[in-house]
Amino acid sequence: MSETLPRKAVVLVSGGMDSAVTIAIAREQGYQVHALSVAYGQRHSSELEASERVSKMLGAVEHKTVHIDLRSIGGSALTADIAVPLDDDAHDGDGHIPVTYVPARNTIMLSIALGWAEVLGSADIWCGVNAVDYSGYPDCRPAFVEAFERLANLATKAGVEGAGIRVHAPLMAMSKADIAREGVRLGVDFAATVSCYQADVAGRACGHCDACRLRAQGFREAGLPDPTRYV
Repeated sequence: MSETLPRKAVVLVSGGMDSAVTIAIAREQGYQVHALSVAYGQRHSSELEASERVSKMLGAVEHKTVHIDLRSIGGSALTADIAVPLDDDAHDGDGHIPVTYVPARNTIMLSIALGWAEVLGSADIWCGVNAVDYSGYPDCRPAFVEAFERLANLATKAGVEGAGIRVHAPLMAMSKADIAREGVRLGVDFAATVSCYQADVAGRACGHCDACRLRAQGFREAGLPDPTRYV
């Protein structure tokens, strides 16, 4: 009797806590993880170094970094000479989209993941987008993920002739505290992750940007010690 081949999954990895937990969930569900990061011209390379580190720690069979120059179009505090807001309630629910939003970033990243999934023969793409404790980015909402999945099944050979493409977003309805607790359950070493928008070369966090504040809030509300290394 032949052995069942492991299901392959392409998992988008940013180096932060959300994508680390996403890898761990995919692994727990029996997927063979092919981790994908995108160097898009972000402010620092610390998160990319964390992506490779975390992918290896959590058992990905490989980690790939694709380079795309989004600095050439700018439009974001992460890809242009625009200051990152500090100690600002960018996630306060007032409806405005903060300057840390990178135009079309998740659409581009998922498109690259879709292409690699086709090459690998994978029907599953995983991403760590979240619509609860987040900065109000339009490409982190359930409607976006659902729309991209429809596009993936219309625009690819795998969607038309194969088993179809599924986009998994397991953290979508979880709070940062939920994500922190889930990561601890799964054995994720959050000290190895980098979430800060402007981390230094050693991966130490500023503690004041929106990403840092949401992360710290999550550990605090979960009643867990914050393992983040701060400047």
